[in-house]
Amino acid sequence: MRSWLSDLIPHKLKYRLFAVFVLVILLPFSILNIYNYKKIESLVQQKISEQSHEQLDNLHRSLEDQLSIAFKTLIFLEQDTDVRQILQHPDKRSVLENKELMEDKFKGLNNSFFLYNPSVYFTLLDEHGHVYTSFQPNVSLDYDRISSNASFAALKESKSSYLWVPDDDNYVFRDITRSPTLLSLYAELRDRNNRSYGLARISIDFSFWFQSVLQKSASDQAYFILTRKGELIARSVPDSELSGEAIRRVSEAPDNGFWTDKSDEALVNYSYLSSLDWYMVNRIPLHILFNEIESLKKQYFLTFYIITAAFVAIAFMIAYTFTRPLSHMQNKMKEAVRRDLRIRLPEKKYKGEILELTRTFNTMMVDMNGLLQRLKSEEREKDAVHFQMLLAQMNPHFLLNTLNTIKWIGLRNQQEEIVEICLSLGKLLETSLNSDVDLIHLRDEIELTKAFVYIQQVRYGNRFEVEFDCGEALKYALVPKLSLQPLVDNAIRHGIGNRAEGGRIWIRTSAEGEKTERLIVEVEDNGIGMERSQAAQEQGRKRPGIGLANVRERLRLLFKDKGELEIVPLPQGTLFRMHLPLLLSEPYASDRQPLI
Repeated sequence: MRSWLSDLIPHKLKYRLFAVFVLVILLPFSILNIYNYKKIESLVQQKISEQSHEQLDNLHRSLEDQLSIAFKTLIFLEQDTDVRQILQHPDKRSVLENKELMEDKFKGLNNSFFLYNPSVYFTLLDEHGHVYTSFQPNVSLDYDRISSNASFAALKESKSSYLWVPDDDNYVFRDITRSPTLLSLYAELRDRNNRSYGLARISIDFSFWFQSVLQKSASDQAYFILTRKGELIARSVPDSELSGEAIRRVSEAPDNGFWTDKSDEALVNYSYLSSLDWYMVNRIPLHILFNEIESLKKQYFLTFYIITAAFVAIAFMIAYTFTRPLSHMQNKMKEAVRRDLRIRLPEKKYKGEILELTRTFNTMMVDMNGLLQRLKSEEREKDAVHFQMLLAQMNPHFLLNTLNTIKWIGLRNQQEEIVEICLSLGKLLETSLNSDVDLIHLRDEIELTKAFVYIQQVRYGNRFEVEFDCGEALKYALVPKLSLQPLVDNAIRHGIGNRAEGGRIWIRTSAEGEKTERLIVEVEDNGIGMERSQAAQEQGRKRPGIGLANVRERLRLLFKDKGELEIVPLPQGTLFRMHLPLLLSEPYASDRQPLI
């Protein structure tokens, strides 16, 4: 990865200057222009969408007016005495008289409510087999067929006073209306004692209403009425269509909004009518919205790229003029190094900054003081590199055993243990690879130790336990990173790892001294002890361990004579005790707890 990136980075100064000019100036400016145009397009879409939603809201209000008129008509029919008497007592008059009187009532309703929109049709049924309509039916009237309508049955089952049916089949004569469906209000007629005496069906030809309302709308826009099931039941333009993706997106969201249909290149605005579970949809082609913007954008970017090309050419010429003397000087320097470091570059051929650079180079060749400073710097860097090398050393047995554990768990059965082991190992590797930090908080070192312990417990089948006794007051004490892990590793492998019954490890921290100037970190185990461990090492292990020596050397490099690792043999087990200066470093956080 690094070599691939280095191949992309130009090595010549003139090419680097040219690349900086393109990346720092031209590229951000181009991205900013594209972003601004996208922002303008978004604002235009939002503005057009707001205007479209105002029109959709007007359609909603108009449709709500139609619904309210249907309700008013129902109330008028219920409260009209003549209508009630005809339906309750049809035998008081002849059938012809009842029909003429009912038709007069219907005409009066049409003249009162539907003077400018005669697209509402009434059907009344009494309980004696009579049907009255305000329209010429598509088929002959049949009381049994009409009264057994599924919508009347649903009305009775719901025990509601009315029921809206948004997709009622058109039953009106085709010469009157050719709409496939009607919006119908089904209701029971009740007297003052709440007794039913008839049925009413008030239907609205919403397709006719829809086209009549939108006949003056812009011809380049199309309006639709869509059901929640995705059925297209009305459209303002006969040949207009909504794409399947637009229908799906709209019908999935019972809300108001807008969406850009890329496949159809149109802006789709939709508004939800909860009372009918319908959508009012407005479709606007994108080329209408962005026609002028696209023309302006093409002109702008054409001009921009022409000017950019001119700037690139000028920048390249400037970079070439500036770097040509430097390239010549670079070649001379290489020649001087190959022949003799004491060779001087001629100063008469250069002027200005190049002359000063030449003089500086000649001075550096004879500056012995600079050489001494370099030696001192290299000595300090040597110690730092030595420390980082010691820190980077890792126990190969631990890595090998951990990887084997992961492999066998994966082969045996897929379990979450593999994930936990990988996470724990990742913490340790990440910390060990971070060479910028030598000291970390004690609480972080405890967390790394717990991750290491988890891996070892999986490896040894949870045959040992680890107890932590670390006071809250010392959680921000600074300790060398990964200093506890070698001690715990040593206690497991050489202490309790060889015991069939397992064992226990105690990790304790404390402070000592009158002013608590020293930090004590102890790792104790109840394993087989020092003698048996050393005997086992002499028989089976050929390579000496580096863990304890690593810790000792790091303590020496970090704290000089103030850091120490002590090994105390016990009757059963071993005690490892680290002595180091007590350094408290609380993080900058508002919720931290004060240390004692």
